Amino acid sequence: MSRFRSKYVTFDCYGTLTNFEMAEAARDLYSATLSEPAMTEFVKVFSAYRLDEVLGAWKPYAEVVSNALARSCRRIGIAFKPEDAEMVYQRVPTWGPHPDVPAGLAKVAKEIPLVILSNAMNVQIPSNVAKLGAPFHAVFTAEQAQSYKPRMRGFEYMFDMLGCGPEDITHCSSSFRYDLMTAHDLGIKSKVWVNRGHEPANPYYGYTEIKDISGLPGVFGL
Repeated sequence: MSRFRSKYVTFDCYGTLTNFEMAEAARDLYSATLSEPAMTEFVKVFSAYRLDEVLGAWKPYAEVVSNALARSCRRIGIAFKPEDAEMVYQRVPTWGPHPDVPAGLAKVAKEIPLVILSNAMNVQIPSNVAKLGAPFHAVFTAEQAQSYKPRMRGFEYMFDMLGCGPEDITHCSSSFRYDLMTAHDLGIKSKVWVNRGHEPANPYYGYTEIKDISGLPGVFGL
């Protein structure tokens, strides 16, 4: 995909651009109760249950968080309190970008329109996007699409709204499981993996690897 100049650069938001602090929230809730090995396991299963919760029919993200947290507590053997899930959910709009994001995005935005496709509620994401420090052509949410990634429907909704196809975009994400595997299956050939250490490399899916968003302008020769 060297020097491919797409019509749009599309992004996952949480984790890729916004510092996704679910693990920190879980630690704030339970680190005084759990041993470090148990806390590490809790963070792992909380992540797995969040993925499982978004694979079916769409539901509000507060339910995704609450169900995943309750299932994690049950698995690890500690008490679940609904107010804990509400605390985690309410933190999401307060999260800001990774330090490398604003400058890298701003440089690309001068040449190519930026788009977000996020597993978010409509009320959550505006404050996160405002903190990214670059203009976005469009921001699409799971609530609008009535579908969470990694399901395909959100991407198809985005294509319809933009009036484009898989051949017209570069999709950028730090996650194979939520984004890049689906992008591959949909025929998006121009993909960028931001290696933030969330997942191991998987060259089968065909992408350009960058360590952070400061490397994104170079993907397009900017």
